[in-house]
Amino acid sequence: MTATANTTPATASTVGTVIRTGAAATVAASLATMAVAAAGNLAGISLDMGGAPIPVTGFGVLTAVFSLIGVVIAALLARFARRARRTFVRTTVLLTALSLVPDVIADAATATKALLMLTHLVAAVIVIPAVARRLAA
Repeated sequence: MTATANTTPATASTVGTVIRTGAAATVAASLATMAVAAAGNLAGISLDMGGAPIPVTGFGVLTAVFSLIGVVIAALLARFARRARRTFVRTTVLLTALSLVPDVIADAATATKALLMLTHLVAAVIVIPAVARRLAA
């Protein structure tokens, strides 16, 4: 009987799975935040901040950018962290909470601020659990 050594790193498939799942979650979150922004706007909530309107597509673009940063964090944690899932969840929950601060102090109506914060939470609820499920506990 002969044995062969597996030279493929054990984390290679995990990192790939994290990236694929994260990309899909990013698309879903971007679409969801645009839908929330559009629905809020249709309900009469202004999308003006500092006197300039925020385009609905802007919600999707910024959601994608920051979600992909989260996916990169997850991929790095999958590769290097001992407790990747726990570290990812704690980090991203903290970053989500910090992302609400600019909305609170923004030059916008109260309803607009609430809508902005809601879009952050919607994105987090979609991306964080989807990616965390793919990380080692």
